[in-house]
Amino acid sequence: MKLNERSVAHYATCDSPADHAGFLRKRVERHHHHAHHHGTSYQRRWFVLKGNLLFYFEERESREPMGLVVLEGCTVELCEAAEEFAFAIRFDDAGARAYVLVADGQAAMEAWVKALSRASFDYMRLVVRELEKQLEEACKSLAACRKSPQRSSSSGRKRHLSNPALLPLQEKPTTLENGYSTWGSGGCVAGGATCPDYDGGQMKPPPLPPRRRSGAGSATGSAAPGLSLTMLESPVSPETVCFSKLHNWYGQEIAVLRREWQERQKRGHP
Repeated sequence: MKLNERSVAHYATCDSPADHAGFLRKRVERHHHHAHHHGTSYQRRWFVLKGNLLFYFEERESREPMGLVVLEGCTVELCEAAEEFAFAIRFDDAGARAYVLVADGQAAMEAWVKALSRASFDYMRLVVRELEKQLEEACKSLAACRKSPQRSSSSGRKRHLSNPALLPLQEKPTTLENGYSTWGSGGCVAGGATCPDYDGGQMKPPPLPPRRRSGAGSATGSAAPGLSLTMLESPVSPETVCFSKLHNWYGQEIAVLRREWQERQKRGHP
């Protein structure tokens, strides 16, 4: 693999965030040509992990990396060494160099092993595939949840239109205790919303209620004694939009009947 040294050095020291960084001791083996033994020493270096590139510097403040390890086709594992908290980066290719590193403690070693194990492109590709799969399943679940309420809401709406008794509360005209409904000009009392005519499908108010007759009158409709003629006419009309006006009007008849009853009680005629 050919790398542009200037570009790599800039990436190692630029302001882009590092995935992991810290001091590690790097094992260096020195072979003696005139002897059959070799010596082992450790150099303390500042390591910076960015993506799948592991840089190491002579000092933390150094502006140029001393070396670079491309973390592809490798495994990170604990290793047996004279030094405690040692781990190794080994590559699949035969004869490839292994990097033996030593951390300052157990927590630092575990953090480095975890970070380096997740740094390869193969690992990130598996993570992306798994996230794409989860996203696809979440989108399907969300679409099913959105589709289900629409079907129930549509069927419920059809039932309401076919049977006016199942109308929601806000679609029913305001009904008073006397069984009549008061209407403004072209709409219901509550907010002026029009109520549909279910026979013809047109938006119009129902017919006005009949004029009120006194229950104490004769069969010909004559009023009871003590009631004025002005009270025979009900105030329910297209212009009536105030419940308190209707309440007061019907209360007049009750007040008259109560006074007549009290007078009969005083006269001794129950």
